Amino acid sequence: MEHKLVIFTDIGDTIIDEGTEVREVPEGVVLRADCIPGAKETMLELYAQGYPIVMVADGLVESFHNTMTQNGLEHIFRAKVISEVLNTHKPDARMFQAAMDALGLTDADKPRVIMVGNNVERDVAGANRFGITSVQLLWSERHPISARCADEVADYVIRDPRELLELVGKLEEKLN
Repeated sequence: MEHKLVIFTDIGDTIIDEGTEVREVPEGVVLRADCIPGAKETMLELYAQGYPIVMVADGLVESFHNTMTQNGLEHIFRAKVISEVLNTHKPDARMFQAAMDALGLTDADKPRVIMVGNNVERDVAGANRFGITSVQLLWSERHPISARCADEVADYVIRDPRELLELVGKLEEKLN
């Protein structure tokens, strides 16, 4: 079944536990890392249900390839929008526009797109400014989690990746 809802997702501290990253050098390519508890199963279930999932992440292409392959998630993404390739970072609208373009989506599709992420400055503010629904995963405090302005207030907040399944179901129902 083809769903109306489209899922954009961050990776670090949204799917991957950044605290488990093993890097080539302190700031180099991530060689391996573990998923946040429940994240792998949640993403595989959303994929199995037919939801289009797009990676919208800041970092290195090789890092994401390594961690997604290691964790059996490389195949779930319809597209990957990575800051290294675009030479910019979230909250820059070009990151979100590239994700839209990759799926052939237009501004009229924005009401059916969600962005799941952990960082209020990059993921939440970026999504809100771009005009798509923001979902904040409050799992780690490694990155900014408290809103300092209206743009950084998420439309929805979850504390465990598994909560995304129920939220996605509710948002899909609203679109039908």
